[in-house]
Amino acid sequence: MLTAQPPNVMGDAVDPRYQRGLDVYASQFHMPREEVASWFVGAVGERFGEEAILAGGGAWADDELSLRDRSLVVVAALITLGGAEAQLRTHTRWAVEHGCKAVQLEALATLLAVHIGYPHAGNGMTIVREELSKLS
Repeated sequence: MLTAQPPNVMGDAVDPRYQRGLDVYASQFHMPREEVASWFVGAVGERFGEEAILAGGGAWADDELSLRDRSLVVVAALITLGGAEAQLRTHTRWAVEHGCKAVQLEALATLLAVHIGYPHAGNGMTIVREELSKLS
């Protein structure tokens, strides 16, 4: 079972990227750091969970973009991708936590309509607005 000490330890030290990933997801999921790995195992399995934690430790911990900027990029990518409703709902809530305003998220979906087409952007807008209404 995946734990705070993952199978990919480097000698006696645990991969620092994995450690950063645990911190990132603990913050995002509002859960103790010690519960992050087991949450991922239950949600997506051990192997995928480890990869997600490692990815979070790299992508979300980088300091070149603010959390707000990262959230806007991820929301835009999920709207463009389509078929990722659960992830879009989660990242919409995180975007608000990271300082995005409702009007900015709606403007983002509107801008995307010109570039990705109205069906994908419209579906994304619907999900974003549903999540924003829950936060009001």
